[in-house]
Amino acid sequence: MAQKPSIPKGTRDFSPIEVAKRSYIMNTIKEQFQLFGFHPIETPSFENSDTLMGKYGEEGDRLIFKILNSGDYLSKVDDTLYATKDSGKMTSKISEKALRYDLTVPFARYVVQHQNEIDFPFKRYQIQPVWRADRPQKGRFREFYQCDADVVGSRSLWQEVDFVQLYDKVFSKLGLKGVTIKMNNRKILSGIAEVIGASDKLIDFTVALDKLDKIGEEGVKKEMLSKGIQEAAIEKVQPLFNFTGTTVEKLEKLRALLATSEEGLKGVEELEFIINAIDEIPLETTLLDLDVTLARGLNYYTGAIFEVSAPEGVKMGSIGGGGRYDDLTGIFGLKDVSGVGISFGLDRIYLVLEELNLFPDTVAPSTKALFINFGKEEGLYSFRTISQLRKEGVIAELYPDSAKMNKQMKYANKRQIPFVILAGTSEIENNKYTVKNMTTGTQETMNFEELKLTLK
Repeated sequence: MAQKPSIPKGTRDFSPIEVAKRSYIMNTIKEQFQLFGFHPIETPSFENSDTLMGKYGEEGDRLIFKILNSGDYLSKVDDTLYATKDSGKMTSKISEKALRYDLTVPFARYVVQHQNEIDFPFKRYQIQPVWRADRPQKGRFREFYQCDADVVGSRSLWQEVDFVQLYDKVFSKLGLKGVTIKMNNRKILSGIAEVIGASDKLIDFTVALDKLDKIGEEGVKKEMLSKGIQEAAIEKVQPLFNFTGTTVEKLEKLRALLATSEEGLKGVEELEFIINAIDEIPLETTLLDLDVTLARGLNYYTGAIFEVSAPEGVKMGSIGGGGRYDDLTGIFGLKDVSGVGISFGLDRIYLVLEELNLFPDTVAPSTKALFINFGKEEGLYSFRTISQLRKEGVIAELYPDSAKMNKQMKYANKRQIPFVILAGTSEIENNKYTVKNMTTGTQETMNFEELKLTLK
């Protein structure tokens, strides 16, 4: 007996209704991207390894899917290297390409490569799949879509304000209330590391701090200690683990904590600008929260950072995130091009909308009428009518086989098609149609104009 086929862990098949729901989310996001002045681009599903490696930190690098070289991929590995079984050293010999981990680094590569064709500031959006060799769990997949919007070529903080408004507008359009946009600034985190004497451990400090929601205070402290951050330094950041109060109070606490750090105070000033601007242009349905433990563990953020949380009561990881990166294109040779961007987590947003039953009933266009197939002549009569209905925007189809009436009716029922059209010999002779309403069970005969009005 043949083995039952399967798909890799962390990937999924999508049914017609699931595709329709996903398209609904993507179209809503795309509509707002365009309304805010962003233009679409696309990049390849895989990049050269050196484009991706080293851009996401040590943890990110481990999650990048590497692609084996074509042909004899071991040909560049000598016996000495092979005998060491050192996968790290061997990888560069057997794999020169990798699946993209996100859309931001490929976008930076795109900007550098096409810099002479781009008008700055350049606003782009991109909706494509990405891949991460992560452990699959609820809301976390190995293949998933990102919906990104970025602006490069401007350091203005009005861009950050615009992105907060964009998040709010999308979630409002999706009917998703109670979403929280958590915000912080990497300069603040750098300032904290500076004042506690751990500047040389900034990446380890931020990666550990970013895990507070997942592993708790003790878990964060334990990880910091394991990375060589001194216990005395960790004690100095104790207030961060219970950082409460209004936004104004939090900003004042940060000013006091960062009094000796010029960079840290600059971060506070940037956050204050964004918060004050949002106060003047209130959000519709989302909340803006200053979260000083938010780090987003990615090396390339340099200013404001965002992370979006689902409404309270919905157990889900972040459904969006992003931030300011002042030197991302610098890694590809283009200096002094500041950028800021955000991403929507399509798959997680889907799960949240499903859990809260927020998808509209009309999200999936369905067949409005099924014409019963009585044979060749009747089928041709029905097909002419179907063609006319489609021109009017009515979704109609002919059952492909002249099977028993009972079978065709059951098919319409299973697909929840609201109308069944019978066009036999007598209907053809009188240029009429017998229309059966599958909801009420009623049946009536009508001409084409009446049929069209009924179905529309």
